[in-house]
Amino acid sequence: MTSDKTRPMAPRPATKVAPSADVAAFLADVKARPPVAAGRRGRLIFGLDATMSRQPTWDIACGLQVEMFDEASRIGGLDMQLIYFRGLTECRASPWMAEGARLGALMAKIDCRGGATQIGRVLRHAAREAEQGPVGALVFVGDAMEESLDHLCAEAGPLALRGIPAFFFQEGHDRDAERAFREIARLTKGAWCRFDAGSAEQLRALLRAAATYAAGGTQALQSLSASSAGARLLLSAMRDGQ
Repeated sequence: MTSDKTRPMAPRPATKVAPSADVAAFLADVKARPPVAAGRRGRLIFGLDATMSRQPTWDIACGLQVEMFDEASRIGGLDMQLIYFRGLTECRASPWMAEGARLGALMAKIDCRGGATQIGRVLRHAAREAEQGPVGALVFVGDAMEESLDHLCAEAGPLALRGIPAFFFQEGHDRDAERAFREIARLTKGAWCRFDAGSAEQLRALLRAAATYAAGGTQALQSLSASSAGARLLLSAMRDGQ
């Protein structure tokens, strides 16, 4: 078993040509670049289930992160960090990024692999990041939950104490996942929303709304709701969970 501490990928020897080696090289390059200048920018942790069942939605999400950045830039900008899990023990986080194209390039190098969910590690990682600097929101996209609900609620506790809402967007109708996602959203004063399998438009609207919230809070989300069904759905889910 690997340590529960989530860490960015370490570069592998050049003789190995596995997809994860490409990802490691990309992350090493990004991490070596100068950090984003401090300012009034939102920070969003974007969590994705990258187990085998998620490949279709992963492909959709690869094309949507640019829109998340664009939406947030109208308010003040957004720094985003990707965290994903796959396989039996792999859970990796990217550096913070301020450009959708760079995040998209990273996501395009990652392939989904079979394994169990590791949502607890995503929650724990988000809490550690919040200790280093403000985090506006955690977004998680998944379709399953194979962990102890009590354990996940305990891991969500530090986020609730810091006032960081968790937005859980569920694909499909798995009852265990819905129960867990709803409870984590309730504890953190976030939101649970379902989207249809393969629906890029629904997921696009929800992710744009979440990015808006991370960049500008409830007021920005309310402003967006005048023209966005996703923002209205997110606001309604947040109210229902309180």
